Amino acid sequence: MKHSLLNWIEFPVLLAGVIIAGGLWGFEELMEMARATTPHAFDTEILLAFREAGQPDNPIGPAWLEGAMRDITSLGSSSVLVLITAAVIVYLLLIRQSGTALLIFVAVAGGQVLSSLLKVGVDRPRPELVSHLVNETSLSFPSGHAMLSAVTYLTLGSLASRFLHGRMTKTYVLGLAVLTTVLVGISRVYLGVHWPSDVLAGWCAGFAWAMLCWLVARFLQRRKVVTDDE
Repeated sequence: MKHSLLNWIEFPVLLAGVIIAGGLWGFEELMEMARATTPHAFDTEILLAFREAGQPDNPIGPAWLEGAMRDITSLGSSSVLVLITAAVIVYLLLIRQSGTALLIFVAVAGGQVLSSLLKVGVDRPRPELVSHLVNETSLSFPSGHAMLSAVTYLTLGSLASRFLHGRMTKTYVLGLAVLTTVLVGISRVYLGVHWPSDVLAGWCAGFAWAMLCWLVARFLQRRKVVTDDE
């Protein structure tokens, strides 16, 4: 029994557990900030740091940077994430990996539902401190772009790493997934459509959900409910 337990509690599993616990704790702390009647100094100072001093309508940096941020933020949009996820699921079905395809669908679709429920539960409006450089109509907390990009890219990154050889290659793919998620979150603050705490909360929830789905997938594979070669 002890030997079986040690086989299950490996370093990746412990790391996933730490990420889940840290994500839940961080989300709870940020939710208290979001429910405050006035914006926290942390939010206002960072949001204004992305604008020219005394000019809340003008973002910092050269003119091309604003366009680049719009391009980057689209990587976390629902349409792009659905397109990427659907393409991967169809490919997995074609190679008869229906179990893995189902896990990806549940992870991404579940993340979308969770994001929507959390937005309604907190009911935080978009920041009005600076001008919005893109149009948004939904609620602000947590950032759906930040959360869903974390869920989607981390889930797909962990899947891809299973088929790759070499630690360096696996690290590169997972690092690219994390980098994309981080850039999407930063773009939301730069464009003025989210408070920084919205983005941090989205990352916390997204990383926690992605790691939870990874643990479930690992458990099912160990139990032979889902196999790599069906």
